[in-house]
Amino acid sequence: MSPPRIVVTGMGWITPLGHDLDTVWKRLVTSSSGMAKTTRFSAGTFPTSFSAEVRDYDVAKFVADPSAHASAGLNSQFALGAAAQAWKQAGLDRSCARDMRRVGMYLGAGEGVLDSDNFVAVNLASWDAGAGKTQGKVWIREALARMSALREIEQEPNMPLAHLAREFGIRGPSYNCLTACAASTQAIGEAVDILRRGDTDVMLAGGTHTMIHLLGVTGFNRLTALSTSGSDPTTASRPFSADRDGFVMGEGSGMVILETLDHARARGAKPLAEVTGYGSSADAFRITDIQPDGRGAAAAMLGALRQAGIDPHVMRGANRGPIDYISAHGTGTKENDSIETRAVKRVFGEGARNIPMSSIKSMMGHLIAAAGAVEFISCVLSIERGMLLPTINLNKPDPALDLDYVPNHARPAQIDICLSNSFGFGGQNDTVVIRRFEE
Repeated sequence: MSPPRIVVTGMGWITPLGHDLDTVWKRLVTSSSGMAKTTRFSAGTFPTSFSAEVRDYDVAKFVADPSAHASAGLNSQFALGAAAQAWKQAGLDRSCARDMRRVGMYLGAGEGVLDSDNFVAVNLASWDAGAGKTQGKVWIREALARMSALREIEQEPNMPLAHLAREFGIRGPSYNCLTACAASTQAIGEAVDILRRGDTDVMLAGGTHTMIHLLGVTGFNRLTALSTSGSDPTTASRPFSADRDGFVMGEGSGMVILETLDHARARGAKPLAEVTGYGSSADAFRITDIQPDGRGAAAAMLGALRQAGIDPHVMRGANRGPIDYISAHGTGTKENDSIETRAVKRVFGEGARNIPMSSIKSMMGHLIAAAGAVEFISCVLSIERGMLLPTINLNKPDPALDLDYVPNHARPAQIDICLSNSFGFGGQNDTVVIRRFEE
């Protein structure tokens, strides 16, 4: 018996380029950048003083009762807005009079934001310089006066799940993974597996994250992973370019509604695309470095292609390769871009040169745990609207990187099959295959 087909019926995102599908798509197609000087905190003394922030966002526009989410951290607020869009597009606001125990969630949600100002103030107030130590009783008194228990709870990465469950009445299986930059691709892939084995009829899947805060930026600066080319933030993210020097921190959320085709048909929902393959692997190499030969990344891609029934070396007709487009992880670091290119060649051989591959991180920054989900959505829209999204700021080609990275400008194309890659610190690799829906 064949496993059930899994389709996408709703999508939504909150990103540095906008807060709805059409606005963000238009900005992606016109090669717009979401990068600017950081305003979330005073970053003037940091090596990287710019980022891709979500601006002018109001969660109250997306939820039924804003007071129910009054304590929500930014990660949960972004998730609520993205999920509300996906829920509405899927028609679940009108037709979901079904058993909500058959509706589940799988997120790749990052941790919330540390209450840095108050935390630092408590530490300073309780420090006894003469004794060279913290006064415990003073620390407790100051913490009780300054810090919020609810805000502390909101730092936990499971809290977006709690807010989404409350908002939409979801009572089915609920999971969260935090596998760094691969998290939301893993969440989507594993949500598909849950649907295929019959545990649910509908899954809300995706990711949400912000690391635009003191500790987040400090950590990635110390790892030398962030771009420091700040004279013009809009040109700082340069995936696959010879002068690339790191990624630009972004934030936001991407959410999709996945369901079995039979369930979608039964309620009259329109399938937007079909998820046909998912592959996952571990590098087993080093915490902050990708396996240099790209073996782990290639294994994830091959696993997804195998599940989708695609031979990476078989052409579809005279002028069409095995797939039409690769949404690259494409961070803009020296290591990632060269190794991802190597991995794609490892999978597709000489045919790799005929497959367009681009990175939307060049425009909206790196959304960390949420990156895979927004890139998944961009693939669905590319299939629907017949457009390859560009890698902007690719003005100095790297002689060692010789694939088609769709430089600088969007390109019309017939797109039926996309492969979307996400690779995370720790060596986690996840890939999904998305196809045009056909009866």
